[in-house]
Amino acid sequence: MSHNEDIRNIAIIAHVDHGKTTLVDCLMKEGGIYRENQQAEERAMDSMDLEREKGITIKAKNTSVHWQGKTINIVDTPGHADFGGEVERVMKMVDGVLLLVDAKDGPQAQTRFVLRKALQQGLKPIVVVNKIDRDHSDPEYVHDKVLELFLELDADEDQFNAPFVYASAKNGFAMNELEDERKDMTPLFEMVINHVPAPEADLESPFRMLVSNIDWDNYVGRVAVGKVMSGTVKIGDVIYRLNKDGKRERIKVTKVFEYSGLGSSESVEGVAGTIIGIAGFEEINIGETLVENDQQEALPFVDIDPPTISMQFAINDGPLGGRDGKLVTSRQIRERLFREMKTNVSILVEDGESSGIFNVSARGAMQISVLVETMRREGYEVLVSRPTVITQEIDGKTMEPFETLWIELPDDCMGGIMENLSNRKGVMTNMETRNGIVFLEAEIPTRGLIGFEIDIVNATSGHGIMSHLFLEYRPWAGEISTRQTGTLVSMDNGKTTAYSLAALEDRGRLFVGAGVEVYEGMIIGDNPRKTDMPVNPTKAKQLTNFRSQGDGKGIQLSPPVQFSLERAIEYIASDEFVEATPNNLRLRKRILDATMRKRASR
Repeated sequence: MSHNEDIRNIAIIAHVDHGKTTLVDCLMKEGGIYRENQQAEERAMDSMDLEREKGITIKAKNTSVHWQGKTINIVDTPGHADFGGEVERVMKMVDGVLLLVDAKDGPQAQTRFVLRKALQQGLKPIVVVNKIDRDHSDPEYVHDKVLELFLELDADEDQFNAPFVYASAKNGFAMNELEDERKDMTPLFEMVINHVPAPEADLESPFRMLVSNIDWDNYVGRVAVGKVMSGTVKIGDVIYRLNKDGKRERIKVTKVFEYSGLGSSESVEGVAGTIIGIAGFEEINIGETLVENDQQEALPFVDIDPPTISMQFAINDGPLGGRDGKLVTSRQIRERLFREMKTNVSILVEDGESSGIFNVSARGAMQISVLVETMRREGYEVLVSRPTVITQEIDGKTMEPFETLWIELPDDCMGGIMENLSNRKGVMTNMETRNGIVFLEAEIPTRGLIGFEIDIVNATSGHGIMSHLFLEYRPWAGEISTRQTGTLVSMDNGKTTAYSLAALEDRGRLFVGAGVEVYEGMIIGDNPRKTDMPVNPTKAKQLTNFRSQGDGKGIQLSPPVQFSLERAIEYIASDEFVEATPNNLRLRKRILDATMRKRASR
């Protein structure tokens, strides 16, 4: 098999906030990707607003850097386990990985998940210890930690002897040894060229490519992204699309994109070994093979994890509906959801039983909450239900999805977490303690994961980390009760008053402060007992003709509980909705009217 020596394909693996995006920006600047007159935009790879805010990478993106006549294709990997499907496909496109770790914190839990996948594919790592100019950085300690991690993840001897580069992406230098001169990124470029194998590329054989990702272009529609295995392709070529059932469809290529730098330039020819995008399809799915002639076989494909969770989206029919957002009709919401499905492979949208309700399924609640959050910013208003798991009937048995769960936590927080885990029907499969940190591995129904992350964060004061991965379908595990409390439900419409809230504080924790618009059926707090309690948060103080002791001026309320979207979605029960509008998140009952609610519950 010949290799294309002018190209290197690498993926970057890094924990949230260890400087991945800064590093890529730095390589682009030095690799001469920004033209003289171009503003170098910070964090070029994180293009969605949400990615910038959460500081996480959601979609795997490609870019390429040119250095001394060679092209280095860099593919970003999502670090969050809900985006596991993206990760496996990325590994199929590259020949090496850069593992980026912070010189102070060392490798973290989320990194393990992606790194494990990379090592299993036999990819060679290069370790970049970043931020070595920080105070308290300890590169030697991090060096040892990374080697320990390689051993744990069953790296082979070649992978274990990975080369290390020490860098500060922010200050734009890299070095092979800590004593070296701090000049520029050349040592890292050289390491990639010399250490990562050139892609296997058969230039003589006919064109073949596996579709690893799908992009959407407003002018040409769907774009199939992948690495060219053999041959070449250019605009105007006629190629064949082989789908999963082995059907062949003739396609005329309308565009070939090359991903260099920030945008995608429309290149003339896609050559074996490069990562390109091809347009010209009505329909194309991830995992299909594109070939030049009738006789070629399809390439083997990794199936993406099935969707395991589904949520309902509905139009906002509450009394405050439409005050905030511009896009509120069922048609607008439907169009937006179906558009999402075109580019986001792990999301599936179907029309619900009644009009104005849509079922959205995905790999995890995080993915759906990212979608809701994106829609809020675009001016949509929607109601969202609690996630439910997607079950399957196999031989007359109800089967539900299970996941492997990894938790890292300080060992003094163990008791509470273990109890919580068994309440959620989780079974521990492995446990080890190192330096006061416990590493747990467990198998748990996907249902049991809903809301678990919040519990872990609370029980460990933010020190616990979890990640999870789809395992298989198993028989239904029985009843799981997650929320231990009932709610305080408003009986009235109007603005809350400090006077009435002060009286309600003894009943439970409040979710609203004074002077907030509420409506009948809205949830304004939680009730330690398991029942829902109707309350009136809008009563004003009755004034008599005597001036009473204190007229409500000096009331001190404790601050209300603030929910993030993910928290809210996991908190609500099955008969409740989260109302998400551009500026507000409210929790409410599905049926707002109290008498109707009673009737329905009977």
